[in-house]
Amino acid sequence: MNPALTQIGAQMSNLTGVRAIMKDIIETLRGGAGQQFINLSAGNPLILPEVEQLWRDCTAQLLASPEYGEVVCRYGSSQGYAPLIEAIANDFNKRYGLNLSDRNILITPGSQTLYFYAVNSFGGYTPSGELKQIVLPLSPDYTGYGGICLVPKALIAYKPTLDIDEAAHRFKYRPDFSQLSITENTGCVLFSRPCNPTGNVLTDDEVKKIAALAAPYNLPVLIDSAYAPPFPALNFTEMTPVFGDNILHCMSLSKAGLPGERIGIAIGDEKWIEVLECFQANMSLHSSRYGQAIAALAINSGRLVEISHTVIRPFYQNKFTVLETSLEQAMPKDLPWFLHRGEGAIFAWLWLQDLPISDWEFYQQLKQVGVIIVPGSTFFPGLEEEWAHKHQCFRISLTGSDEEIATAMQRLAKVTEEAYKCAPVTA
Repeated sequence: MNPALTQIGAQMSNLTGVRAIMKDIIETLRGGAGQQFINLSAGNPLILPEVEQLWRDCTAQLLASPEYGEVVCRYGSSQGYAPLIEAIANDFNKRYGLNLSDRNILITPGSQTLYFYAVNSFGGYTPSGELKQIVLPLSPDYTGYGGICLVPKALIAYKPTLDIDEAAHRFKYRPDFSQLSITENTGCVLFSRPCNPTGNVLTDDEVKKIAALAAPYNLPVLIDSAYAPPFPALNFTEMTPVFGDNILHCMSLSKAGLPGERIGIAIGDEKWIEVLECFQANMSLHSSRYGQAIAALAINSGRLVEISHTVIRPFYQNKFTVLETSLEQAMPKDLPWFLHRGEGAIFAWLWLQDLPISDWEFYQQLKQVGVIIVPGSTFFPGLEEEWAHKHQCFRISLTGSDEEIATAMQRLAKVTEEAYKCAPVTA
């Protein structure tokens, strides 16, 4: 007999977005009957030797420190481990000319938890029964945003405009400011930069314009900077983090080699930080102090920033170049395929315009030739309107070997060519 669940229990026990797709992927890999798959679906970063050694060294340093017992054997502040907060404040003040104090920083058990705190603090129903919306200004965006809101109908996303270079088979999403609506009914704004899944980087001017639209309503703009500088610095184009009175700059150490320790970082005005700290105190006390302690050592030494710029970024930028080159060589020039400009993150985003079959059907056909990618329709949380584009896109992870990526793109090109034979193509 299934357990009796509340509305929240029923909602939170369902898998959303990529997590639902991953169940099918796991079953495919288990039941492959000896078939070898090139799995380019994962968002899990690869273990890079230099990065792993950094965390080994910091662990050894912590183990030899008299602080070890205090870190591991005692509870701590809900706001976070004081030396890590101090390390972040000192680094950001020096690097970006800020004036952060310890009250401007909160450490959470991963950034996913941070967004759960934020969207349910600022979005949803107010005490008077008014519904405050969580606005995603540029869709597609991170699939995880679809599972964090306890009031699903509060989440609303806006279609982008598309800059298309047909000759180069490239495109880029941009916010459609003629449609974007931030009003007194908005509770908060949320977007990733660089973007998972597309690799898109909003310009400084676009970010500042979004923040300016939100400012009159005294609501926070959360910028998901899980791939941004200074660490892990997975931006392939020049970008600078944007700070402001109503901006919550949200970071993660997952792509800097610590996904298992779940370290999220929020930087912003004390009034926003205090709300989120109280939420955290009630929900989980505090993040792992072991992870925080070794992160403090890595930041203070300067090695985390150095390795981000000299190891992590060039590694994935090279992977994107391999994928881009392989696609250009293998894909038919007369078909309307478009690769999103590779501006950051650890994914590529492919749009097959006027694809005669759905993204789910294409995903299934690609599995038949031993390649697994992620159907793109899972990356449009909050966008309720029908849009054919949602079913024509795919996220491709850059976590395979160079040979695997090249082979996968060759097979993808063949499946693409076969798919378009089913119907006329309008370029």
